[in-house]
Amino acid sequence: MPDSYPTNVTARQTDWNAIEWVQAHRTVRNLRQRIYRATEKGDLKKVRSLQKLMLRSRANVLISVRRVTQQNAGRNTPGVDRVLVKTPAARGRLVDTLTQYSPWKPKPARRVYIPKSNGKLRPLGIPTVQDRCLQAMVKNALEPYWEQKFEGTSYGFRPGRSCHDAIARIYTNARANGRRKWIVDADIQGAFDHIDHDFLLQTIGNFPARELIRQWLKAGVMVEGVFTRTEAGTPQGGVVSPLLANIALHGMEAALGIVYQKCNGRNAGSRGLVRYADDFVVFCESREDTQKVIETLTRWLKVRGLSLSEEKTRVVHLSEGFDFLGFNVKHYDAADRKHGQKLLIKPSLTSIR
Repeated sequence: MPDSYPTNVTARQTDWNAIEWVQAHRTVRNLRQRIYRATEKGDLKKVRSLQKLMLRSRANVLISVRRVTQQNAGRNTPGVDRVLVKTPAARGRLVDTLTQYSPWKPKPARRVYIPKSNGKLRPLGIPTVQDRCLQAMVKNALEPYWEQKFEGTSYGFRPGRSCHDAIARIYTNARANGRRKWIVDADIQGAFDHIDHDFLLQTIGNFPARELIRQWLKAGVMVEGVFTRTEAGTPQGGVVSPLLANIALHGMEAALGIVYQKCNGRNAGSRGLVRYADDFVVFCESREDTQKVIETLTRWLKVRGLSLSEEKTRVVHLSEGFDFLGFNVKHYDAADRKHGQKLLIKPSLTSIR
């Protein structure tokens, strides 16, 4: 299996072992923070200028190559070109290639299937190493802008947020003395595979690398040597795919009419939401309201080319309990009757097994 990409770079400049990683990380972090602050101030012209600077940054190239070829779990999984980058010399050549980047057509993703817990198969799209590095570079430019805009109830695939943060939000919504005891336990049908490309690109707007994202979305997949066009969706397995999915699903809180008090940030409405990527729960005060929530979300998702999974979407009361992110959330009667009910969050039976 080849260990590097053929390039037309005449002079090898990058010595991988001599790179100042502390300085490279500092440069990328500072640029991300500047993009975030410019977004916060509403200075879109400055945001776009900084995003272009990030896309041209050599530090961004170095960090992206290191992340894809050394740190990510898929570093030993090749794309359709069967190329892996494993040696310092090969990483240096890849950095030189990406530094002198000129637009090219992305290669299709390699389609593989991995088993899910329910016995079905999950399709993954594995881009080439070079495309993954480019996606990591683009993500560093695009992510800070959207991080400033994303809703606080979104936890999946975001920096500094985890499943346990989502469970902590579940705890505040599901407390025993709360009013919102009816739950819409929902899942989006094949979210990554059905996102509407036109809607996604329109939402991204005039981002400097928008055309490159469009090419990745339209690049197609190779299944056992057979090319298949991709008319919708963003392939699971791509570095930038989770961010694109979060962008497509941004605005769910506003659609459900969830509002917060300005003085303390507490939820002041009759509904609550916790979302982890395409898996989410909505807290309601009545069973009737859960049906309105389902109708609202069905219309909202349709615009994005998505729909709720009939198999996995259900309405439950907290006294019945529900599973979310490997935990079971349920109200139990307290041993002392005068204390009413207790909320217990514990590992689900499926996770224990």
